[in-house]
Amino acid sequence: MMRRTQTLQRPAGSEWAVKLTVSKEDYLKAIAEAESEEGGVIAATIARWLEVTPPAVALALRRLRRDKLIRIGRNRQISLTNAGRRISDRLRLRHHLVERMLTEMLGMEWYKVHDEAERLEHAVSDDLERKLIEKLGAEGACPHGNQIDKSAAERRKLGQMLLADAPVGQRVWIVSLYERYQPLLQYLDGLGIRPGVQVRVLSRNSDGTLTVSVGSKPVNLGEAAARKAWIESE
Repeated sequence: MMRRTQTLQRPAGSEWAVKLTVSKEDYLKAIAEAESEEGGVIAATIARWLEVTPPAVALALRRLRRDKLIRIGRNRQISLTNAGRRISDRLRLRHHLVERMLTEMLGMEWYKVHDEAERLEHAVSDDLERKLIEKLGAEGACPHGNQIDKSAAERRKLGQMLLADAPVGQRVWIVSLYERYQPLLQYLDGLGIRPGVQVRVLSRNSDGTLTVSVGSKPVNLGEAAARKAWIESE
């Protein structure tokens, strides 16, 4: 894969600049996203999140630390510096805008747009970003129902929970879905489970599955799938 390189300038008075690559941007965004979804982030978290080897993660983290884009604490917890946070925030916004452009303007299926946005987000210019914000707005949910500024902890404060934890017999609304695995999203879409849909939890089964009704149709979901959906009650 070709690596795009650009320069991140620090505020006036700074004497250095950082050469950014697609790989560095991906790592910074993954750290921010994993932090939002899971809380504490260590090297193993990033390896799992990006599906790369531990040695590759170790090398990338050394470079990001050298460039003062991350900090690594004594307990090996990884956090973003202010400069690293600015980069990840910008990339997450561009990813969000591209996903919305693909669905709202081009009509692409909602379960396909994450992977497309992963490729296109790096090529979004400042001018295109401004145009997309003018057209779509900077806020709001992406096609999967996710919002950039809503972490798992903040979702719970709002009364949301995972579908796997919903009480039996309760009617709930699907608020958002974990978006990083297209085959699962496409499978759920085929069952009629997508953001904005109402479902009713019918039973928890001895084999670990959850039975829910989508309209009048009962469907079984494995626990892993049920933990990829955030819900709220009526």
